[in-house]
Amino acid sequence: MRADRLVSLVLLLRQRGRLSAPALARELEVSTRTVLRDIEALSAAGVPVHAERGRHGGFALLPGFRTELTGLNHDEALALLVAGSRRGAQAFGLGSALASAMLKVVDALPESHRDTAAGVAERLLIDPETDLLARRQAVDEVPGPVAAEVRRAVLAGRKLRIRYAAVDQAPRWRTVDPVGLVTVRDQGYLLATRSGADRTYRLSRIMAAEELPEPAQQPDRVDLDRAWQDRSTRFRTGGDLVTALVRVAPERRQDLVGTALAVLSERAEEAEGAEGADAGGPLRLEVTFQDARHAVWALWQLATDAEVLAPEWLRTTLRDRAAAVATRYEAPPEPLSG
Repeated sequence: MRADRLVSLVLLLRQRGRLSAPALARELEVSTRTVLRDIEALSAAGVPVHAERGRHGGFALLPGFRTELTGLNHDEALALLVAGSRRGAQAFGLGSALASAMLKVVDALPESHRDTAAGVAERLLIDPETDLLARRQAVDEVPGPVAAEVRRAVLAGRKLRIRYAAVDQAPRWRTVDPVGLVTVRDQGYLLATRSGADRTYRLSRIMAAEELPEPAQQPDRVDLDRAWQDRSTRFRTGGDLVTALVRVAPERRQDLVGTALAVLSERAEEAEGAEGADAGGPLRLEVTFQDARHAVWALWQLATDAEVLAPEWLRTTLRDRAAAVATRYEAPPEPLSG
């Protein structure tokens, strides 16, 4: 809305000083012409914004001008700034709204705390896009209009019509009763019911969405955390689940646990020639995977740092794959032509 954009424009000028029209346009994600119209509107409303000519010119506020945003202390604002560094808002299509809110949070602080809080927030990073091995974390891309329509239906308690592309299926329309939205590791999910049965839809697979006028059939109150736990449990215990007994090097335990669905049991084995489980011996874990393909893929990543003890078919599959790779590299490569 334009009113929100005007507030954001004022806050940008307050916190960053003089900014050119193109810089403001980039920050607000609008055209330069829109920025100029907004500047005129602010001036007409009595906001002391003025233009400074020249090579380094731009727009600025008169010194000492303040907006009337109050009520947050230093720690409260810091908590919001740190929370705002998370990328989960992107999964719900709230990225631009979050950026605008963070501007207001900083401006709400007393001047003596403003620089300190912003500086501290810059020193706290939550969930970076890559890990120490430069592997990018998977982040769902959800079109803004789709996320907004889904969000409106959830919050308004109305039925929702979605065009959903399930795995290995062509997209098709279905009407659901939305319950809530959940984000897990930057992947967004819609919890809903369809014909009374629980359903979970990944937001990135919703191709189109339409809020319907009919009220959704949903409870007055919902415990999303409990609902998510229940659905996660059903997912882990259904379908073509594979359970494997794996011996793994201690330093690769987290890699195995991070790819498995669940750990059913775990114990440490004694290292050869050492006494006690604390002597650095391998670990024996019973873990579950979504299906056979998932199990083979996850365990192949661990190479010789893991050994499948059971089931036998999984052990055989990995042995045959390793043998095929060894055969491929037995002979020197053919000379490159040209």
